[in-house]
Amino acid sequence: LVQLVESGGGSVQAGGSLQLSCAVRGIFAHHYCMGWFRQAPGKGREGVAVIDSDGTFTMYADSVKGRFTISKDNAKSTLSLEMNSLNPDDTAQYYCAADLRTCPIPFMTFSSNFSPSDYEYWGQGTRVTVSS
Repeated sequence: LVQLVESGGGSVQAGGSLQLSCAVRGIFAHHYCMGWFRQAPGKGREGVAVIDSDGTFTMYADSVKGRFTISKDNAKSTLSLEMNSLNPDDTAQYYCAADLRTCPIPFMTFSSNFSPSDYEYWGQGTRVTVSS
């Protein structure tokens, strides 16, 4: 049974920070590229950040670039998302996802290459609320 289990969500004020974690179970994390996605109320799911299987190459949505950092610890089978300088627009349900083939490589465009439909495995999500 494959399980991706997110944790670390919560409520913070604008300007604050949170760190999300995703525990990977049932698959070999070092084989999979992974990503964080989010879905705000009334909106579609969008990509936030992605990382390759080794955890060495990352890409970010323009809206979070410079504020969020994705990382992957294959030894611990864990994906993380450090979020700083949060603002109310970051309020959403955050999901981690994994896929064998949907991987970031240099010179790719983030917005046109990391659709939620490309990812095979998903967690249940963790809620992040940012108040002004």
